[in-house]
Amino acid sequence: MNFKRRTIVFEAADIEAESAFWAGLLDGTVEQKETWHNVWADGDWHLAVQLAPGYVPPTWPDGASSQQVHLDFYLEDLEAAHEKAIKLGARLLKSADDPGARTGFRVYADPAGHIFCMAWP
Repeated sequence: MNFKRRTIVFEAADIEAESAFWAGLLDGTVEQKETWHNVWADGDWHLAVQLAPGYVPPTWPDGASSQQVHLDFYLEDLEAAHEKAIKLGARLLKSADDPGARTGFRVYADPAGHIFCMAWP
């Protein structure tokens, strides 16, 4: 198989808020179409947001519904990334079990409720 492109597509009821969040977090821009937005950063297409009016986010990690997929970001400056994500509309779902540990992660939800983690190596 010869794949020409691979991308992540997030569903969201509010594609403006969702695409603005990811463009802000990635220091990118949004290319808007009626029911589909592309998020570009550093000259590359990183992800897309598709309009899904009935979208209901998962309630993981502590709810009854399971997650379908999530993203992990490994960062040098977790605190700066945390502040940026929160300012852009992310919600902290679970803090690190041991913030002083050599490795760890925090669990967040983006504005549409998609789960992502910020980790330190």
